[in-house]
Amino acid sequence: MSFAREAGRAVRSTLVLWVIAAIIYPFAMIAIGQIVFPFQANGSLITDKSTGQVVGSALIGQPFSSDRYFNSRPSTTSYSTADPKKDDGGVLKTGVSGASNLAPSNPALLERIKGKDDPNPSKKVEGDFTRLKTAGVQPTGDLVYTSGSSLDPHITPEAAIGQVARVAKARGVQPNQLETLIAQNTDGRFLGIFGEPGVNVLKLNLALDQIKE
Repeated sequence: MSFAREAGRAVRSTLVLWVIAAIIYPFAMIAIGQIVFPFQANGSLITDKSTGQVVGSALIGQPFSSDRYFNSRPSTTSYSTADPKKDDGGVLKTGVSGASNLAPSNPALLERIKGKDDPNPSKKVEGDFTRLKTAGVQPTGDLVYTSGSSLDPHITPEAAIGQVARVAKARGVQPNQLETLIAQNTDGRFLGIFGEPGVNVLKLNLALDQIKE
C-alpha cells in the first residue's frame, strides 16, 4: 500500500510539473512578450516608412557596399556558398548565419582582408582593406572583421564617422547632416555600463534615405 501511494504521488507530481513547465510557463512567457514587448518578441522587425514593408531586423546585420550608404561590418550573410542554380532550401533568400571561426592566420581570412594578386583578373581579389582605402575610409577593426556571431548589426561610431565624407559626396549632402543621423542612431551602453556604444547600420541607412538630396 505504501509503495502504491508513493508511486501515485510521484506520477501526479511529474504530471503537475510537466503541465507547469511545458505548457503554462511557455504560454505565459509568450503572452507577456506579446503584451509588454511585442516589437522584441516578434523579431525586432524594421519597416520602411515609405513603403510599409519589412526590410530587416534591428538584431541582424545586413550587407551594404554602395558608396551611397554606410557600409556594415562583414557578415556571413555576405558570403553564402549556396549554389544559385540549386537552392532548394532558399538559402540565398535569407542568407546563412554563424561565425566563420577562421583564425587570424587563416589564409582564407587574410585573402578576404588583404586581397590577392593574380595574373588572371577573374581570380584577383581586391580585399576589404584595399576597398576601404580606395573609397577614402580608414579601415577599423569592425569594418574588416566579423563579430563573434558574425551577425552584429552595429558598427562603432568611429567607423560610421569615417564614412561620412564618402557618403556625403555620393549623395551631395552636408557632412553635418550625416553626423546628426549617426548620433540619432547610436545605441548607448546597456544599462549605461555594459558594452560599448554602437551605430545600427540598417536604421542609419533607412534614415539616410529620408534626407532630400
